[in-house]
This record gives sequence, structure tokens and C-alpha cells, in this order.
Amino acid sequence: MDSFILRKRRRVEVEPTPSAVEQPEDSTDFKLAVLSSLHPAAEASDLLEALLAAEGSVEYASDLLKQNGRLADPRKRIKSSALGNQSSLSDFSITSGNESGRRKVPLTRRGKTLHLYTPEDIEEHTPCTIIHNFLPAQEAEALLRELLPESCTYEKSTFKLFDRVVESPHTMRFYVDSWDEAEKQKTEYVYDGSKIEDVRKSLPEMLKVSAKVKETVNREVQRRIKEFYPNGEKLKYQSPDEWLPNCSFVNCYDGPQESVGYHADQLTYLGPRAIIGSLSLGVAREFRVRRVVARDEETTSASKATTDRADTEGQIAIHLPHNSLLIMHAEMQEEWNHSIAPAQVINPHPIAGNKRLNITYRCYKDFLHPKYTPRCKCNVPCVLRSVRKRKENRGKYTWTCHAHYVPGQDGCSYFQWAEFDDDGYPPWVKKNIDEKKPMNKNVG
Repeated sequence: MDSFILRKRRRVEVEPTPSAVEQPEDSTDFKLAVLSSLHPAAEASDLLEALLAAEGSVEYASDLLKQNGRLADPRKRIKSSALGNQSSLSDFSITSGNESGRRKVPLTRRGKTLHLYTPEDIEEHTPCTIIHNFLPAQEAEALLRELLPESCTYEKSTFKLFDRVVESPHTMRFYVDSWDEAEKQKTEYVYDGSKIEDVRKSLPEMLKVSAKVKETVNREVQRRIKEFYPNGEKLKYQSPDEWLPNCSFVNCYDGPQESVGYHADQLTYLGPRAIIGSLSLGVAREFRVRRVVARDEETTSASKATTDRADTEGQIAIHLPHNSLLIMHAEMQEEWNHSIAPAQVINPHPIAGNKRLNITYRCYKDFLHPKYTPRCKCNVPCVLRSVRKRKENRGKYTWTCHAHYVPGQDGCSYFQWAEFDDDGYPPWVKKNIDEKKPMNKNVG
């Protein structure tokens, strides 16, 4: 259950007794084995999805599989060149007399991983949109071949965490769209409390693809606002401006054990409600997300408490194949964490071998350049953070010291609440406008 490697269906040698079918404490593997013996024609992924829709009841899951003739008969299954034979959780929805006609069940459970495969399920249950086969095959291959030689020169980042000096568990490099901007990044911008010495100019194929990512991200952002947000309106602090990718981090995961733990991306130069377009190339890996729930969040009923704990403890896994574009929407960085999990086994890519290359296109805001943002007592530009774990201040932003990330530096206790208007602009943007000073709101 912890990876996307397809398993052979496990069969049991004896017929299951009613007590075995109804036993709620049986492991998921045992329940899947029972379902497999009852429905030998069904795929393992369909058995899992039926079991999830049935809230762990083997008997109910079996009934769902019997009712869904398309899934029970492999000759009637819909083929997908991108994902193989996968179904959707919506295939197992049943009418329950409510307005939507769908039976609401908690998706994530304590200590469990829920695997979502279809774009429909992913956009409904996570703050992400996924587009498979994003580029024409030849263009994706050209971009991959362009980056592979570069990836051999990438390095791990070093930073201080809880008084220990640690290295990132994968390699990376930062790219911007011109040599002039690269020089500014080296001399003016601060990351994890220090400067980046190796900033590179985006390669030709990267720039070409950037235009396509920009068009797709802007279209999908508007669709998400219309179809998923309350009253079809953008979120508070979300920028109304066009998303303009002007830089990117390229991450390299070489082999199954290279990974990155749960985190949220830094907002310092992106601003509140940041949007990121992430293009995967090479080996397919597993992208995991989990919602952040405030520790002291009070609940009004036992059932609501159970659901909140499930959101906190459980996680959702999204399969990222070669040439897939994942859009992290405006909910992601403030309300969710994400990671690339280590894998037990990977399927080598014919060109990339064991490597996965991931280009995260980002929109740096000029009004968040370090010359405008607060500096701490160490005289270092501050880092922008969102408050996520304390109920009374959740949804607010802070400027804090960045220097304590640097090995050999202790940093200071500087703290300041960060102010933004409903469109995500800090006070100095309005001040510059009032004083008629030029300030490009978007381009870094």
C-alpha cells in the first residue's frame, strides 16, 4: 500500500467466513485479499478504491463491485495511455438522499496513505491540478535531454535545523531568465539566511516550456476559482494579477532513496497564496500531501474530531509520471504540506535512468525584493511565513529572522506581523503608488 508498484493479486485458499468479512480490525492487505478472492476479475486499484468508498467494510465494497459492471468485467474497462487501468473514487459513489446524491466519507485516516490517480479525484480532494502528457512527447524529451547534463553538477543545500547542520536529501539548482537577473540573485537575494553563489540562466527549452506553463497555469487558476472557491471568488490575499513565471528551482532525485520531507515552500519572494507550476520529467515518483490542522483546534462533536484527526494524521499520494504538470494552487502553502517520499522500487526511465527532474516554475514579485522587506536585528532580510498551527492567529503572516538557518549563526528574536491587503500587496506598494514611484507588481 506504500508504493505505486503494481502487485499481483493475493488469493486466499479457503472461502472467507462471514465473521472474517465483517471483522473491522483486519489489515487492509487481508481485506484486499478477501475482495480479490470474491472478485478475481477486478484490478487491485479498483479493489482498493471500492474498499475506501465502503469505509473499510469488505461486504459493502463487494456489493459496490457487483453493482459496477464496468469494473467487474475487464473487457469493459476504459483504457488510459497515461495511467494504465485506473478508475475514480466517484465510480463508487452511491445515492443517499442528499442533494448531491453522493455519499460523503472521510478520505484520509490516521497513519494511512490514500492513493489518488485521476485528475478529477486529485483536484476535488487536494489543492492541486494535474495534467498528464503536458508537452508533446518530442518536446518533453528535448527538455529532459537538455537538463540531464546540467543535473550532474547540481549540489545539495546545507542549512541548520534544530541546532544541527543538515543536507537536503536531493540536489537542486536555481534558474532565472537573464544573466542580469542572475547577478541580482547572487548579490541581493537571501535564501535560508545566506546568498546563493550558483544562479544560472534558464536554458532555451526551459524558456520555451515556460510560456506554455504560464498559459496553462493561468487558465487552471481561473477555472479553480470558478468551480471550487466560495461564490466563485479568489481567496483573500490571492493576487488578481496574471501569474508570470520568471524563475525556477530544478530538483534532481537520483535513485529511489533521494527525497524531500514534508514542508511548505517559502513565501518570502512569492507572497501570500503563492501558485507554483511543477513539471516532472524522467522517473515517476510519489508526491504526498497532507492538510495542516491547528493543534488546539476545538471540535464540536466526536465525529468532527475524528475527521480532523484523520486530516492531520493521514496523507494523500499523487503519482507523478514523466511529462506531467502539477499545479499547486493558492491553498497549498498556507494550508497543506507536501513531500516526495522515498521509494522501495522505481522503474527506470529509458532516457533519465533512475533520475527524476522536477522544474518548479515560480512568480517572484518585484515588490517583495529584499530592498523593500523588513530586516532583522542581524541586518538580514526577513523571511515571510504564514501562521498555520495556532488557531487564534491562523491566516496571518509574519516577518522573522532568517539568520538562524545559517551554520555558525544564532540569529535573533526579531518578529513583526506582516500586513497585506486583500490582493496580497504590502503597505509599501500603496505608498509607492501614492508617491507615483514606479514599481512593477509582478516581474522579479
